[in-house]
Amino acid sequence: MADLAPGSGVNASAPLVLIVEDEPAQREVLSYNISAEGLRMAIAEDGEEALLLVEEEQPDLIVLDWMLPNVSGLEVCRRLKARKATKNIPIIMLTARNEEDDRVRGIETGADDYVVKPYSVNELMARIRGILRRVRPASSDEIIQYGDIVLDSEKYKVTRNGKALKLGPIEFRLLSTFMEKPGRVWSRDQLLTRVWGRDSDVDTRTVDVHIGRLRKAMSKHGGINPIRTVRGAGYSLDDDG
Repeated sequence: MADLAPGSGVNASAPLVLIVEDEPAQREVLSYNISAEGLRMAIAEDGEEALLLVEEEQPDLIVLDWMLPNVSGLEVCRRLKARKATKNIPIIMLTARNEEDDRVRGIETGADDYVVKPYSVNELMARIRGILRRVRPASSDEIIQYGDIVLDSEKYKVTRNGKALKLGPIEFRLLSTFMEKPGRVWSRDQLLTRVWGRDSDVDTRTVDVHIGRLRKAMSKHGGINPIRTVRGAGYSLDDDG
């Protein structure tokens, strides 16, 4: 799933929004505004492509048109919400269908929000920001905490049990990623994409090196190592703390 604005300065760890829209004018409007928010993005022009892209890299949010060629947006939503691996991805459904029965049908299929065309771009972006604050708290200027670990993304500071930790930029982004979803297992490839960027030449062994540095920093003032290795799968921030 490639970013649409390589070299634009978008942070590789920024939330990823998948736009699924078959109308070129609508895609252009959405692309411009999502890029202006500093978000990473990918585009699918039909339902089949959307399902394939989600398998490559799970987005943090999907903006999904109802009326799509090949596989409808409603069917894409149904399939994603039926899978354990993708059921928690938030979906904003875009549609020209304004009947109450259609809105109910969309929500019952699993859509998290429903926006009727023609829509206010400002309102849609506000809904996108609201959902991303919920699912990616570390991507907004908020303090997040897990056990005795506190991460302040605005001040770029991390403390554990009240004591400051010195983390390099990569270790900070790794910890931020882990703290978004404690207990989730991240594969090395997923961490590469999230922290270094999809087009990076870094190999998976580099992930292990930086995980080692993060573990050392996290244990500097004592306490158990919070980063768990899941054999054959990757790493996670241990749910048991």
